[in-house]
Amino acid sequence: MQHVLTMVMAGGVGERLHPLTRERAKPAVPFGGMYRIIDFTLSNCINSGCRHIQVLVQYKSHSLTRHIRSAWDMVHRELGEFIDVIPPQMRVSDNWYLGTADAIYQNLFLLEDTQPKQVLILSGDHIYKMNYQKMVQAHREHGADLIIAAIPVPTPEASQFGVLQVDLSGRIVGFQEKPEKPTPLPEDPNICLASMGVYVFDRKVLRAAAMEDAECSHSSHDFGKDIIPKLVETHQVYAYIFQDENRKEAYYWRDVGTIEAYWEANIDLVEVDPHFNLYDRSWPMRTNLPMAPPAKFVFASPGERFGVAVDSIVSPGCIISGGMVNRSVLSPSVRVNSYAYVDESIIFRGANVGRYAQIRRAIIEKNVQIPEHAVIGHNLEEDARRFRVTPKGIVVIESADPLQE
Repeated sequence: MQHVLTMVMAGGVGERLHPLTRERAKPAVPFGGMYRIIDFTLSNCINSGCRHIQVLVQYKSHSLTRHIRSAWDMVHRELGEFIDVIPPQMRVSDNWYLGTADAIYQNLFLLEDTQPKQVLILSGDHIYKMNYQKMVQAHREHGADLIIAAIPVPTPEASQFGVLQVDLSGRIVGFQEKPEKPTPLPEDPNICLASMGVYVFDRKVLRAAAMEDAECSHSSHDFGKDIIPKLVETHQVYAYIFQDENRKEAYYWRDVGTIEAYWEANIDLVEVDPHFNLYDRSWPMRTNLPMAPPAKFVFASPGERFGVAVDSIVSPGCIISGGMVNRSVLSPSVRVNSYAYVDESIIFRGANVGRYAQIRRAIIEKNVQIPEHAVIGHNLEEDARRFRVTPKGIVVIESADPLQE
């Protein structure tokens, strides 16, 4: 991977995750207790041998930038390795990034600085495990101008993605961006081949395509809508079928872009055999480990107060002080006080659940103070007057002070 430049798109607004993205970019949203969403893409990079990484940020990037600089300062710069955060610099126009293709166009100078043979382009807001080195090797073996990672999805769900049509050699002969009527695989009308938004470009092809797109006044400056359809017609573009390093029976690749999808993916982690394995030492997930003491559980008086967590993820610094936590995910330094009961909930760093509080199917933001005797998630009509409640009944309690992020 010495001659590969990795560019991670991490400027997403994440509107469907609001209010969790009110004060942070989507890739910076906490996930799985100690992690941020971007940690999974960056962990894939390190595990794949990628050591030349540019993270392109834009929307409310302070929290994300701070996290990357503290958690991912692990490469050897004296050997030419780097993980750099690149904000919009308006080097070639007065615009912020207008789309994924424009983000690359505005940073073409990075390609000139490093002169890679291939450019690996990733999204910073998906949860999955993938060895990008295998994909780069496939790109080289095909002599491809562009190779696109693809995953089989049920035809009814394919309209959410870019859909690929391939010939027997794996070359892409057709591309539909979020079609109303997606074209299924010839051998199986129930399955489509969907783009994962993971690309390996030949550097010269990427540079020429980005420059041509920038000059097109009616372009939306998006890879899926503009660049890929053109390259399919004129260049050697191939599909790479996703090889899942999660090593489960079913592929795991999640866009946790809605509150419901985010909640479901987190709660899945507490299962005895979760779909996504955080504990595989052969493919470690890295993050910024908190400077916090071990989790603590105090008071054991059954019938009175009982500090316990079952079927849950409890991060360092948490104190379960006479309360009970069930099927929940707790970020660092959360406190659950006496007689409180937390069920199927996600609680961000530093939140405090008051005595006797009853919390069910909720997401509680960073540093929120839940008052004593509060009842959340049991009367959704009442909750909707104060909080965001999703159609599936997930209650989101926002931070009282957004400046704390």
